[in-house]
Amino acid sequence: MAYKAPVRDFQFILNEVLEIDRYENQPGFEDVSSDLVGQILEEGAKFAEEVIAPINRAGDQHGCEWKDGVVTGPPGWKEAYHQMVEAGWPALHAHTQYGGQGMPAVVSMAVGQMTAAASPAFSMYPGLTAGAYAGLHANASDAIKDRYLPKLATGEWGGTMNLTEPQCGTDLGLIRTKAVPNGDGSYSITGQKIWISSGEHDFTDNIIHLVLARIEGAPAGIKGISLFVVPKVFVNDDGSLGDRNDGVQCAGLEHKMGIHGNATCVMSYENAKGWLVGEENRGMPAMFVMMNEARLGTGLQGQAIGDAALQAAVEFAKDRLQGRSLTGPKNPDGPADPIIVHPDVRRMLLESKAYIEGGRAFILWTALQADLQKSGDEAVATKAKDYMGLITPVVKAFLTDRGFHVASLAMQVHGGSGYTEHFTASQSLRDARITMIYEGTNGVQALDLVGRKLPANGGRAVMSWFADIDAFVSEHGGDEAVKPFVDGLADAKKNLQEATMWLMQNGMQNPDNAGAASTDYLHIFGLTAMAYVWAQMAVAAQKKAGDSDPFYANKLAVGRYFVERILPDAEAHLKKLKTGADVLMALPAEAF
Repeated sequence: MAYKAPVRDFQFILNEVLEIDRYENQPGFEDVSSDLVGQILEEGAKFAEEVIAPINRAGDQHGCEWKDGVVTGPPGWKEAYHQMVEAGWPALHAHTQYGGQGMPAVVSMAVGQMTAAASPAFSMYPGLTAGAYAGLHANASDAIKDRYLPKLATGEWGGTMNLTEPQCGTDLGLIRTKAVPNGDGSYSITGQKIWISSGEHDFTDNIIHLVLARIEGAPAGIKGISLFVVPKVFVNDDGSLGDRNDGVQCAGLEHKMGIHGNATCVMSYENAKGWLVGEENRGMPAMFVMMNEARLGTGLQGQAIGDAALQAAVEFAKDRLQGRSLTGPKNPDGPADPIIVHPDVRRMLLESKAYIEGGRAFILWTALQADLQKSGDEAVATKAKDYMGLITPVVKAFLTDRGFHVASLAMQVHGGSGYTEHFTASQSLRDARITMIYEGTNGVQALDLVGRKLPANGGRAVMSWFADIDAFVSEHGGDEAVKPFVDGLADAKKNLQEATMWLMQNGMQNPDNAGAASTDYLHIFGLTAMAYVWAQMAVAAQKKAGDSDPFYANKLAVGRYFVERILPDAEAHLKKLKTGADVLMALPAEAF
């Protein structure tokens, strides 16, 4: 199966739904036009299809190799990475001050979906580098920025984030890695970090690690954590590479279920030399810049894997002959009909298509909010910041959950063939599973949404979001052509509002109620968000539904499936949410 980037769909979302041309007065959009974006999408698609997708299988089959601290990537990957750097793709969203192209996030995340669909493991190398770039750009001194950002921006150097240790994952207050001042402004970093994506490889001459550690004498818990930049190779004042930072070593690779092409490393720090990023004991806020970037990227990755899995399933369903249509032969000259004629196969494909196309729009809508955070209009910027805080855990958890679901459906469409390694269904399913775990498990994302994001600023973000949905429903409620979409959105919003009120009334008096409700609440939120973008797509598509181009009528047909066959799940989640914690906590631990 050959991956085909959905350029037409990206153009529809960016130009006709989000209408990015109307943001030309916003920072970052001054030199951006729909024509330019179209050219970027076409070239990005070509690179994803012709350079990245062909090496994806080799990454899964061969994986990475570790020997004496040196990691070698899969066949063809180093060459593909260098082609990517030479073409300028890693620099797409980076600031022009450091050699980037300064494109808005909404554009770079469209290209990112293509890259991740073509090869999720390959896309992690530039993805982690972009996260390190963002963390330094937001928190580091000018001297550190000038030393590291230009080569991180272009992808000539790699980047990582080092959080997890053997004894702690989500609870970072338990980290033991220590930092001892050297007296010259640098620190000696000692400790072990695990599950470090892209921690060591042969693609770049240098890898810049951002490491959480505790300075001697710092307070216990997360309040005593600081962030350090620890280069694999020291960088001289003139930007050239110096000696090897011998205290930084890759001690081994993890043997994983999927994403075999990405080097997931155990990193050993033994008096490695590093420099403080930002203020002492303020490492967690600094690292959250990277974490939020990674969470959005992980949501994107989950959706993109589902996209590739769906494409393979559709191709298989059209080719595989099995049985006859219930309403009579559709391939009378053949021994059987293609399985795509069967209603249950169509159910799986349409469900997948509705989630993938809705998720694609949801990601780009969210990316636009990231761009609007920089608006000179304080009200616009504040709302966008509120939405980014509120929506990020939903993007991460809901889209990775649905991406894995789509990958599972794709395997089911393939039948027994999908369970073998002759087809790509197995790799998609294995690759997708990690997205629900890393960068904060989906259960943690749900707790973050309910416990931190909803009550922030007195609930200002969710109230604003409800108001925006109400305004949209009011504006388009009288349009009979899109009435099912608008009514579906209104019903979903009502369920979400009711769930929010239940949490306010029951979560405070018993925190277990909030914990028990959190995952169902996140799914109601995700379904409502997807209903919102589907309604926006329906309004845009309806304007041209009579055109000879079948794209618009097809878009409406897929959207109707979402509204009629998927969106009702929100009511079931609401009913489960209202049962509270009693049924979950009643069984004694020893009875499990």
